[in-house]
Amino acid sequence: MTSIGTPLSPGATRALLLGSGELGKEVAIELMRLGVEVIACDRYADAPAMQVAHRSHVVDMLDPVALRAVIDLEQPHLVIPEIEAIATEVLSDVEHSGITVVPTARATRLTMDREGIRRLAAEELGLPTSPYRFVDSLESLHVAVGELGTPCVVKPVMSSSGKGQSVVMTPADVDAAWSYAMEGARAAGARVIVEGFVDFDYEITQLTVRHAGGTTYLDPIGHVQVDGDYRESWQPQPMSDAALAESRRIAAAVTEALGGWGVFGVELFVRGDEVLFSEVSPRPHDTGLVTLVSQDLSEFALHARAILGLPIHVRTWGPSASCAVVVEGDGVPIFHGVADALAVPDTDIRLFGKPRVTGRRRMAVTLARGADVERARAAAREAATALTVELASVDSA
Repeated sequence: MTSIGTPLSPGATRALLLGSGELGKEVAIELMRLGVEVIACDRYADAPAMQVAHRSHVVDMLDPVALRAVIDLEQPHLVIPEIEAIATEVLSDVEHSGITVVPTARATRLTMDREGIRRLAAEELGLPTSPYRFVDSLESLHVAVGELGTPCVVKPVMSSSGKGQSVVMTPADVDAAWSYAMEGARAAGARVIVEGFVDFDYEITQLTVRHAGGTTYLDPIGHVQVDGDYRESWQPQPMSDAALAESRRIAAAVTEALGGWGVFGVELFVRGDEVLFSEVSPRPHDTGLVTLVSQDLSEFALHARAILGLPIHVRTWGPSASCAVVVEGDGVPIFHGVADALAVPDTDIRLFGKPRVTGRRRMAVTLARGADVERARAAAREAATALTVELASVDSA
């Protein structure tokens, strides 16, 4: 893309976001800074990216008719998936009509569920992974657990933020793991992946940017997950030169196979100098929220530049960390202690603006820099602890 029009004019460059959570909100902001007209879609009203977009639509993106209707209405130049739960056959159709799907319709289809991307990585590209089985019934899950042994990890092939993911410690846990996977899956009748447990030293996200000038690798991001959901991340993760080189070799193989331009979050397990592929997201990654403080161009700014065909340059600011603020309950959030959180030196904060909590939900993130990673992590945690969240009833809010 060599030119950018003026928003809300006949010559506007229009981008349609499919998914409007906290990551989509940051992408929307970066696109708007570059003069792009942004339309945000999600399955519920007032999602974070909708609050900053030029227009928005509430739509079930797994409904091909509804999704196609929005695309036909808006006539975007760019369709940018920000979630996995999308009717990918529609993306293939619109891509053939000349609309750019980021990074590609095929990449979106393959990474929509864990089966597509695992088979690509392990069976087509020959990359090292944990042992795995795919199953579609409770009976076959029992068989798979017996073959892989315990402990093992059970996940729906299509879910996000750790929903439906559990660790089977003994055969007695299998029935509960199956039920939990079905509850957390994004589609009815979903299949499940069973992964042999990997005794890794740490796990990383290798953010990889494919752009007009080539491929850029950001510093590796270490992270902590709880029940499969991100809680903390930091950059850079200390690792050996051999492990770093292998991480980037794997990231290059996967992202080259997927194609297109933009940011890819490649998740990897590291054990000594050995690296195993886990998953990849063809979009900014939640652990990459740390890049909002760790470098001059965040993963969201890099995503916007890459998909617009603009140059990519990255300058890092040193050891940095992020800490997610997770809220549990039911109601409309009211944040207290914001000033106390920001009083911690070298910290920042993002309140996502999600309209309501139902169950458990990530509602904010704290960001910090430090003389080293541990001090940055401590500052981010201190800022997060300073925040308290009141959940008001819908009527009183």
